Parts: sequence; structure tokens; C-alpha cells
Amino acid sequence: MKKEILEWGKAIIIALIIAFFLRTFVFATSIVEGASMDPTLEDGERVIFNKIVYFVNEPDRGEIVIISRETKNYVKRVIGKPNDTVEYKNDTLFINGKAYEEDYLSESLQHETEAFGPVEVPEGKYFVMGDNRSISKDSRNGLGLIDADDIIGRSEFIIFPFDHISMTR
Repeated sequence: MKKEILEWGKAIIIALIIAFFLRTFVFATSIVEGASMDPTLEDGERVIFNKIVYFVNEPDRGEIVIISRETKNYVKRVIGKPNDTVEYKNDTLFINGKAYEEDYLSESLQHETEAFGPVEVPEGKYFVMGDNRSISKDSRNGLGLIDADDIIGRSEFIIFPFDHISMTR
């Protein structure tokens, strides 16, 4: 009986260590606050984000990332990478002078995006925007250009509410 309790104790401790390691270094959760990523992500949804992906790779254009700031985390989409020039005019996003199709946005959301730029993104920085451009606090109006070190992960899955479970795109 004592041996069995010891075995169970070891198994529980190992499981807790593995869970702690995964939560600290690999995956974590974040709650979407506000409507700046509507309709892709809605207020109150809980997402799982991958913390290890950017140790190996750099954020890519179009990815939904978690940005760490002193007071809170932000969920935004990467638009401009280091050394890009980003501009929005005539309902079209231009990156380095070429039109970029934003297939994750509806036509009405594209029309609601106000013209800006051109903005040159320096080395080590990223230009991010929310999908609901008319109300999003992002690189255009408050967050500024994002330091690479402030991007702490890539959104992978919506896990709550349960009827919204899906991969983020």
C-alpha cells in the first residue's frame, strides 16, 4: 500500500512539473479584450498561444500575435515586418509598394480602414493592426511600432467559449 502511494505521488509530481514547463515555456492562454479583432476574434474569447514558435522563427505577415505590455497583453495581426514600408490607400494595403490581399478581412472592413502611411518599419520592429480597423488601437494610433521582444507568442486556437473552438487564422 505504501509503495503504491509513493508511485502515485511520483506520477503526480512529474505531471505537475511537465504541466508547469509547458505552461511557462510552450503554451499559455490569453483572453481577448474588446472588439479590435472582430470578426476573427471576439471579446471574451480565450485563446491558446504558442510561446516557443518565435524562439525558432520570426513573426510572419498575417499571423495573429500576443503583444506584452506593462499593463496588459494585446492581440493583433502582423502587417509590416522589419524593413517593410506599409501604406493603406484606396481601400488597399500596400507593402513595399505592392498591393497585399488581406483575405482575412471582409470587403466592408477594408472600406472602413482609413488611409495612412507610408510607414517605414525599422529593424527589430513590427507594424500590427487589429482586424476591426475603425476601432483598433494598434501601430497606427497608440501602440506604435512593436519591439520584436514584446511579441510573446502566436495565437493558435480559440478554446472558449466551447461553441467557438477552432484554430485562429
